[in-house]
Amino acid sequence: MGKSYERIEGRLRAFIEAQHIFFTATAPLDGDGTINLSPKGLNGSFAVIDELTVAYLDFAGSNAETIAHLRENGRITLMWCAFEGPPNIVRVHGRGEPVFRDDARWNELMQHFPDIDPTAHGLRAIIVVTAESIRDTCGYAVPFMAYDEDRSLHASRFARETDESLDAYFQKKDHIATSIDGLPGLPLPLPPLPRTATHDR
Repeated sequence: MGKSYERIEGRLRAFIEAQHIFFTATAPLDGDGTINLSPKGLNGSFAVIDELTVAYLDFAGSNAETIAHLRENGRITLMWCAFEGPPNIVRVHGRGEPVFRDDARWNELMQHFPDIDPTAHGLRAIIVVTAESIRDTCGYAVPFMAYDEDRSLHASRFARETDESLDAYFQKKDHIATSIDGLPGLPLPLPPLPRTATHDR
């Protein structure tokens, strides 16, 4: 029914990369803190870096719970479900780190996302996850659901923002610089996108 893997490779990697949506789960160390579960979409915004490392792009939104939890304790689980084809659920349990715009690794990491225009979605961080446990389970109860296309709403909302206006947007939100539980979230003011990672506006 279920199997553990030492690496993300072969059919396992192909399955992960073929999915149009995945989910991330994080939590603070405080047992009374808020557990966070987020869906992640947009084709091209997830990448397998190597057999034990994956990364995804963290775009503008009204919260920064994942970033806050990772800054505090690094724990994260990623999950993919088969909504088409043979049933399957894959989970990667590991340690995550948010890489911000002013990090020296930014431009190198962005090379793994060639199909994404970083200016179109208010890109604020790259989440890098090192796998500690890789497992799959049957997924027999997961329903069939068809993928039509990515929504255009996120890009249409944030593509018009400059670095300055995006920072102002984040400054106005209650749970960007700090999490719901008061943990440090996205560091502000927001640094500009590095030039080599920026498309012409």
